[in-house]
Amino acid sequence: MHEDRLNAAGLSRSLPLFAVIAVFGCQTASGASPADSTTAAAQASPTSTASAFDAPPLPSAAVVPAASSMAASLESAAAIDSASAAPVEPPPCPDDMVLVGRTCVDRFEASLLEIANDGSTIVHPYYARPEKGIRYRATNASGAFPQAYISRVESEASCKEADKRLCSMREWKRACMGRGYQTYPYGQRGVRGKCNTGKVHLLTQMFGKPQGGFKYDEHFNSPELNKTPDFLARSGAYAECQSELGVADMVGNLHEWVKDMVDDDFVQHMEDENIERHKQPWHVGNGVFMGGFYSTTSEHGPGCTFTTIAHEPAYHDYSTGFRCCKDAVLPKKTPTTKPVMAKPSATTTPQKKTAALSPSGVAGSTPQ
Repeated sequence: MHEDRLNAAGLSRSLPLFAVIAVFGCQTASGASPADSTTAAAQASPTSTASAFDAPPLPSAAVVPAASSMAASLESAAAIDSASAAPVEPPPCPDDMVLVGRTCVDRFEASLLEIANDGSTIVHPYYARPEKGIRYRATNASGAFPQAYISRVESEASCKEADKRLCSMREWKRACMGRGYQTYPYGQRGVRGKCNTGKVHLLTQMFGKPQGGFKYDEHFNSPELNKTPDFLARSGAYAECQSELGVADMVGNLHEWVKDMVDDDFVQHMEDENIERHKQPWHVGNGVFMGGFYSTTSEHGPGCTFTTIAHEPAYHDYSTGFRCCKDAVLPKKTPTTKPVMAKPSATTTPQKKTAALSPSGVAGSTPQ
């Protein structure tokens, strides 16, 4: 009894202090803010328990935002986090290429950039042979003259410098024919003048018929041939010579090297196509170029099927060009998982009673 009275008296003496704190609750005795007192209380040992005679908790002086405001803030923060966390998918192809199936194909025939030792580049003259010891990077653009006088080997190397590669014949034909697999970029039938084809043979017009025949360096690779106006055209100049996929000049203008090599199976496949072509001399290991150039029509096949197999990969002349391809960057498919059906509990599954056959063969009750 005596102890109870003492405790009661102590409690009554403490009340005025708490009343003062409740009224002047902006500061504590030490000058700290209520938030500091709250922080100190939060740092107390979580295992301590409050005594029955401890003072009741004081109301916090902090302003608690409305529930709707907090919810809106949380939703806004979640949206920002989600937007920042979502990966940005790169485009499937660079700007100078067109997506064809799973492959990026150059929009136009390629031209060359000379790469200096410091990494800078200058445009290589389209009418000049690539020089040994110089690195070249393939590029393509509307309005530029495409590079001629180039071999398959050199074409492949310049595509690689551009982080690309030569197209396969299958990729090339798909880009040329479009979704409908048309013979020409613009339709099934050839129309003179839609692509840069069918012009007079410039070799004969410029050099006549030299005694002993045309020479490889002096005639076939003369830069004067493609300097001649109205023969080699700028990329995109023939607006109608474009497939529905947006790839231009695949028929005519310049032959285009592809990465395929000639072998017996390749020649057999060409024969199985049942396409009328002039006979060509060929050897295993020869390169392949497609599409014809400005002085051909359908000698080696009409339109997108024009295929030349008569030259080794190191061959080049005023009619040979190329374009590049690369694998497209496609979004990865998210695997779908089928929902797993929960197995019924053994305790809730009703048990079937099986009928037992009597000795007479008639079903009866299950023997116990």
